[in-house]
Amino acid sequence: MSMRRMSAALALPALVLLAGCQAASAPAAVTAQQALLARGEYLVRIAGCNDCHTPGYPERAGDVPKQDWLVGAPLGHVGPWGTTYATNLRLKLAGMDEATWMQYSVRLHTRPPMPDFNLRAMDAADRRAIFRFIRALGPAGQAAPAYLPPGQMPAPPYLQLVLPPASPAAP
Repeated sequence: MSMRRMSAALALPALVLLAGCQAASAPAAVTAQQALLARGEYLVRIAGCNDCHTPGYPERAGDVPKQDWLVGAPLGHVGPWGTTYATNLRLKLAGMDEATWMQYSVRLHTRPPMPDFNLRAMDAADRRAIFRFIRALGPAGQAAPAYLPPGQMPAPPYLQLVLPPASPAAP
């Protein structure tokens, strides 16, 4: 057998093996992406994001189709800080790339009742999973109503939070 035929004979099995290796690695990448999205969905569920950012979620015991999740809510939260509304996260994150979200989410300081401290306490992998999940849902819905400063009462619906008086300072 000539050297040229021997090289060709060896090259064909090598190419087949390489093609097989590449095909095997593609499903692993898809599986990693699916795992990241599943982690994001899990975190959105257990962190209570839907409780405020998905209309009707608490009232329906979480029985809201995923396509209706995280579109913000018209329910105002009135307190000494003014009136806040749960942001439409699907529109908010549609306007950000991942790097911007990672910086934004670790520095987030909002008005009550948003527990921004919980988001800041999450590690980068969890914040990334939330971002990827919300982005995978795609943009939907309308922007939430704008913040109202203290003293301006919103149109219904709203929850008014009456806080106890501040404790006197210790001597």
